[in-house]
Amino acid sequence: MRILHVSAQKPDSTGSGVYLSETVSALARAGAEQLVIAGVAPEDSPSFPAGVGFRPVVFETEHLPFPVVGMSDEMPYTATRYRDLTPSMVAQFEAAFDEAFDEALTQFAPDLIVSHHLYLATAHLAHRALPCPLVAICHSTDLRQFKKIPLERAYIREGIRALDGIFSLHDAQAAEIVEAFGVPRGRVHVIGTGYNAAVFSRDPGIERDGHRIAYAGKIWEKKGVACLLRSFERMEHLPKGLVLELAGGHSDNAEYERIVELARSCPVEAKFLGKLPQQQLAQLYNRSGVFVLPSFFEGLPLVVVEALACGCKVVVTDLPGIRPWIEKSIAGAPVWYVEPPAMRNADEPVPDSLPAFEKRLATALEQALCAPSGPCDVTGLSWDALAERMLHLCRSDVS
Repeated sequence: MRILHVSAQKPDSTGSGVYLSETVSALARAGAEQLVIAGVAPEDSPSFPAGVGFRPVVFETEHLPFPVVGMSDEMPYTATRYRDLTPSMVAQFEAAFDEAFDEALTQFAPDLIVSHHLYLATAHLAHRALPCPLVAICHSTDLRQFKKIPLERAYIREGIRALDGIFSLHDAQAAEIVEAFGVPRGRVHVIGTGYNAAVFSRDPGIERDGHRIAYAGKIWEKKGVACLLRSFERMEHLPKGLVLELAGGHSDNAEYERIVELARSCPVEAKFLGKLPQQQLAQLYNRSGVFVLPSFFEGLPLVVVEALACGCKVVVTDLPGIRPWIEKSIAGAPVWYVEPPAMRNADEPVPDSLPAFEKRLATALEQALCAPSGPCDVTGLSWDALAERMLHLCRSDVS
């Protein structure tokens, strides 16, 4: 099968970028011929497996004179917010991707197109006459943008309704897609996420510290990092010697400095490790007793699966779809779910509800720290397994 992958974002940054890169690698191992179209900055040079073609759409050029667009309003790299696109910028964006699409359809002749995000680039591609099926993967941030800003909303909805198939992360997201775009439920397939089984596994050579807590993700208030730091003040029995290690980059310097300053008054030692490569992230999981993700908005967080694969107990916000998917996919997983705070505008917590959330988070962390560790089999969630599910669905259910 010849597969064309499309993303308006960078293909090697953020969760959706990892998803794209890993599925491309897994499909390459399965024998697929592939070409990737993705947005990049002039200095970017993404890496793909041997034999995978790459057709960049280069931003910050004469014909596309603004930074790569970002599906979140704050990205870990310089990016243009979709909410700031003017009609002329949209026209430049669509013309640049049309040029890439034309080249790919003529020179590569795909049997299948897999596009990432149910948003502008995918919808624009869906409005074209295509010689093969077009499917798209939802990453949640696209739904958030679609609901929060009015950019080309009718055009995007019409394009998404024309897709041959949609892959969702879990059942709750599938229902949200149906409601937002009016697509038939039978056209939405739950496919989940994957993890790199070659990197993330239990390493018997690393001694685990039961009093070490790990966090991986953007250092951002919307990821619940500030609440996490305050939660230790709300523990009834604060264990001695607790250490919190936070891995991840940031995009807002002022917000990052506020979080670092808050950490100075935290009753546990907090270490900011920066963004870690996968091997070092796996080492962090392996030396930690508990992994925590107190985020206010997630699709299906890959870091939870990675941490479980490395033997961590996990504390995570009980966001829509996550608990049912984990309970169905990873029987007996040692996960503690924390009721989220009251929310507004999709990803903004109501300030008055944060103290109670921090108390619930503290209680869950105490319970996880005291609980025994046990084996957890996540091998069925590897990227290779996900690629196999994707190919099966495309061959059997996508026409």
